Amino acid sequence: MNIDLFDRKTKGFFKATEDSKEAGRMTYSWAGKDKFIIDHTEVNPDFKGRNVGLQLVMAAVSFARDNNLKIIPLCPFAKSVFSKKAEIGDVL
Repeated sequence: MNIDLFDRKTKGFFKATEDSKEAGRMTYSWAGKDKFIIDHTEVNPDFKGRNVGLQLVMAAVSFARDNNLKIIPLCPFAKSVFSKKAEIGDVL
């Protein structure tokens, strides 16, 4: 599974694909220069049960760590991942 980042000036998204088929997408909005808000996570029904949503959140965590950013998880799914995984709390 590939996860790519598409960043715009005020918004962006992470897109998961496999064999040229979109598996999921997680959108975000910038909140200043040093943090972004995860506002929505969606998984293609054909990929349910394959941890696509988790992979998208973890890609956002890696992006935040690599760029010294913080994440505000407003999306219920992303918020649940952060509440279950204490090891990623450094980017909150």
